[in-house]
Amino acid sequence: MASSPLSLVKDKFGTKEKLVEAVQKLATDALWIDRVNADKGLARVSNAKLLRLHAALEDAKGRFGSRAKLVDAIRALENRSKDDGYKTRLSAYPLPRLIELHDAAAKRSLAAKKRAAKPAKAAPKKAQPRSKKAQAKAKAK
Repeated sequence: MASSPLSLVKDKFGTKEKLVEAVQKLATDALWIDRVNADKGLARVSNAKLLRLHAALEDAKGRFGSRAKLVDAIRALENRSKDDGYKTRLSAYPLPRLIELHDAAAKRSLAAKKRAAKPAKAAPKKAQPRSKKAQAKAKAK
């Protein structure tokens, strides 16, 4: 059975305030586009969302280091490294969405490599007609 978000926060961080601090430390300009309501802040965001955001920020920082490198990795996997319009559009996406796009693109490219590595199957032979009349018609064509 899965633990509740509150119990996960208490186990990993102790309090919600410490979780908010941890998210704010990871949410640097290199990784994060700040779309948080200035009046409410991160303290009003649910525990579940904060936990997902913290996990996404840690993942992106560990695997890529910055948003720009993540966007470039997506473009390389999609074979669109010269497409500046695509780069601009990706740069506006939130970090969790970028990570999902990268993982999906990596999965697709791996599947394409596996398909390319398999030898192509020979085309099946055309079935020969069984009756003599059908064979004669086939020869006439």
